[in-house]
Amino acid sequence: MAKNLGQQMSQNMSCKTVFITATDTDAGKTYVSVMLLQGLKQLNQQVIAVKPIAAGGLEVSGHMANENSDALLLQQHSSNALPHSWHNPLFFQQPVAPHLAAALSQQPINEAVLNHSLQQWQQHPADVCVIEGAGGWLLPLNNKRYLADWVAEHKLAVIVVIGVKLGCLNHAMLTLREIERSGCKIVGWVANCVDPHMLLLEQNIQDLQQRISQPCLAVLPFQPCTQLSTKDSDPTHPTHNSAYAEQAKQLATAVMALL
Repeated sequence: MAKNLGQQMSQNMSCKTVFITATDTDAGKTYVSVMLLQGLKQLNQQVIAVKPIAAGGLEVSGHMANENSDALLLQQHSSNALPHSWHNPLFFQQPVAPHLAAALSQQPINEAVLNHSLQQWQQHPADVCVIEGAGGWLLPLNNKRYLADWVAEHKLAVIVVIGVKLGCLNHAMLTLREIERSGCKIVGWVANCVDPHMLLLEQNIQDLQQRISQPCLAVLPFQPCTQLSTKDSDPTHPTHNSAYAEQAKQLATAVMALL
């Protein structure tokens, strides 16, 4: 039944939808998502960005708020910010794996909430909807289900962020093979350099390009501010320089050609 619902909702969608996953936590999903949003807006696209599931609240004046920093960034960089619960329907305060946070709070992850939210997102009057996952591809929802199952049932196109560091070749190939096995369309992948001291960096990226059949959408150099702040009005912030803007536009152009 879930598969039929996913097919029906996909047929009814009014905007292009892409799901951002990664090889691991802290590989740079939010950084890449925000860059893609910035680039799409340069292409005069109306965009919305959401994070279906988030764990870990934003610290405000020494207290933990009931909002996630990644979700807030996606809300901030959408063309039209809607209520935060719309951008992040399932939130858990503890900064741990969401299914464990759900168990701690005795609030199981409800896929019906995700289905309803997806329908809202896809029917929103925008050109592109960017959905950022949590953790890696096989993020558990409960003892049996993974977020990947939900993505596959709704036939969402996927972009993979590869955190380029020691071990990324194995992590990348495992992730891509599993996505291919699910039947999801892989739009492409982004090499995000997260280790400034990585040995043989260029050779590793070349190795990834040789092994992966899907297109490399971008190679992003190490950026100490990849953990973006919701207070990014500082002109020294990476999103405010011309090189970043050009990279964002190139990424968005590549994605739009493949969606």
